[in-house]
Amino acid sequence: MTPLEIEVKFYLPDPEKIRSRITAAGAKTSGRHHEYNIRFEDRQSGLLKQEALLRLRKAGDRTELTYKGPPPEENVSKEFKIFTELEVTVSDFDTTAAMLQALGFHAEQIYEKYRQTWTLDNGTLLCLDCMPFGCFLEIEGRAENIKNAAADLGLQWEKRILSNYLAIFDHIRAACGLDFNDVTFAGFRDTNEDFAPLIREFEAGA
Repeated sequence: MTPLEIEVKFYLPDPEKIRSRITAAGAKTSGRHHEYNIRFEDRQSGLLKQEALLRLRKAGDRTELTYKGPPPEENVSKEFKIFTELEVTVSDFDTTAAMLQALGFHAEQIYEKYRQTWTLDNGTLLCLDCMPFGCFLEIEGRAENIKNAAADLGLQWEKRILSNYLAIFDHIRAACGLDFNDVTFAGFRDTNEDFAPLIREFEAGA
C-alpha cells in the first residue's frame, strides 16, 4: 500500500486563540521545537518538475530524511492535500547531507519554523507552525477526522489551504519583490510587509 499523508492547513491571524482551544480540547502535546530544513534538488530540477520534495530536517534532537511526491491518481482530492510520503530517521544530519550531495543532489533551499504538535485521541495531529511570514495550523490524519477537528476548533472549512509553505513563500517573494530564496527568520527580520492578504489568496474559498 502506498504510504499517504493527508492534511490541510489554516492561516492563523491569532494563533493564541487556537492554542487555547486545542488545550481546552484536552489534546496531548509533545512540546514546541525549532525545525531547520534543507530542500535538495538535482541539476535538472527533476524533483520540482515531478512535484516532488527531498528534505532533510533537524527538529530538536531528531533528524529525518523525507521524500514527498504526488499520490496515486485514485487518491487525488480537492478537499485535502494528499501526497505520497516516505520518511526515515537518521543519526547524523551533516553526514546525511554530505551523502545526498555525493549522490548528485545539492541544497536548493533552506526553510525553518517553530512547531508545536498535539495529538487527539483518534490519532489526528495538530501542528501549530510559526513560519517567518505567518502562523498556521496543520491538521493531519484520516480525512473524516481532519474535518471534525477543524469544526471542533471553530475553523471554517472553506478557508483551508492545500498549498505547501514553499509555494506560499514563492508567491510572497514575487509579489513583494523579496531578494532572498531561503525562508528564514533572519531573512524576514527587516521586512515590514503585511503578508495576510497574499496568504489568504491560497484559501480554498478565496
